[in-house]
Amino acid sequence: MPVAPPRHWRRLLLFPPIMLGVLILVLMVRGREPPALIEPVEPVRAARVVEASLVALAPTAAGYGSVQPDRVWAAVSQVAGRVVWVHPRLREGEIHAAGSELLRIDPVDYELLLAQARAELADLEVQRGNAEALLVIERRNLELAEAALARNQRLIGQGTTSQSVVDDSERALLASRAEVRRLDNTLALIPARQALLEAKARRAERDLAHTRITAPFELRVADLAVEAEQYVGVGQRLFVGDSVERMEIEAQVPLASLRRLFLDRPAVEVDVTRLGELVASLTGVEARVRLDLGNHVAEWAAEFVRFDDTVDPRTRTMGVVVAVDRPFDKIRPGYRPPLSKNMFVEVVLRGRPAGEQLVVPRLAVRDGAVLVADAEDRLRRRPVEVRYTQGELSVIAAGLEPGARVVVSDLVPVVEGMRLAVEPDERLTRMLRAQAVQP
Repeated sequence: MPVAPPRHWRRLLLFPPIMLGVLILVLMVRGREPPALIEPVEPVRAARVVEASLVALAPTAAGYGSVQPDRVWAAVSQVAGRVVWVHPRLREGEIHAAGSELLRIDPVDYELLLAQARAELADLEVQRGNAEALLVIERRNLELAEAALARNQRLIGQGTTSQSVVDDSERALLASRAEVRRLDNTLALIPARQALLEAKARRAERDLAHTRITAPFELRVADLAVEAEQYVGVGQRLFVGDSVERMEIEAQVPLASLRRLFLDRPAVEVDVTRLGELVASLTGVEARVRLDLGNHVAEWAAEFVRFDDTVDPRTRTMGVVVAVDRPFDKIRPGYRPPLSKNMFVEVVLRGRPAGEQLVVPRLAVRDGAVLVADAEDRLRRRPVEVRYTQGELSVIAAGLEPGARVVVSDLVPVVEGMRLAVEPDERLTRMLRAQAVQP
């Protein structure tokens, strides 16, 4: 029976394969190149910037309101009667020159009243002449009656006449005195009667003049309420005439916007009776009226007139009244329509530039600070004091120097000192320059 080899000898058979595998692994490792060492790279964020610059910024304020004529005349009938004539162009929207006769009421009744008053005046003049002539006669009769009474009184003293003759002479004297007194009273009352008749004649003349309705100024007809052959009474409104010489717009402007017009202005003594003139001269305000026509904006040069007397507590706005002279002379077909009543327009008030201001885009100011790119193109946060904002601009009072590159991109997250790839925003720069008045 064969004898089995010892078991530890079998274990030795495992070593050659293991050694071979180790040898192959060492050869593979020695044949490879070591991994390359990569240096860490700092991330860079793209950012658009706009340079903060000093400009002579003109403060502006804007509001909206409706166009209204500065004068509105209501044609009201001051006499009663039938309308016998109407101007052929007395229609709503038609324009009539000052002094044009527009409507006529039947004048016959008032012509008769005037003729009657003049006839009574003529009759009174005849009565005055007769009374004056009779007064001369009666005064002579009075002198004769006085002489006859004196003579009869001497005769009765001599016993050559009777008492009845004396009484008759005295009676004749009293009658003559009464007639003289009556004629004096008649002549004294004639001036009062004459004044009364003259007033009656003037009233008839006035009523006769009121039968003709004429335009007191150049006007545009509105709210026509009368036709030919219609009877009108005293106090009845016939139509309305809107002035076309001057149109006014009362725009509601925010108080915060109005404040900008008065910044950096010298303190002056205010004369409340000339407040409108003082505001215009102090601020140098220029007004423009704008109408949005869709693809075009029509504009009119306007004049600042006055402030309204109240402030709207809900919207915190004040009424500002501006005026446009002769708007119908400024019509440009297709570009500038007639500035008509109740047209809703924008009013822009532009003040005089008050020195150079440091401005940045409004969107660049966030939570009282702006983000800037420093000389090494790294992000820095600068707390700033905003004086006021206007349109797309913010005026910086402190915290920023001219020439700083202000970041206008929306960076998320914002890390102080992060590296930026700076790119000037030309479009935004052009837009800001268009809103500013360069010195």
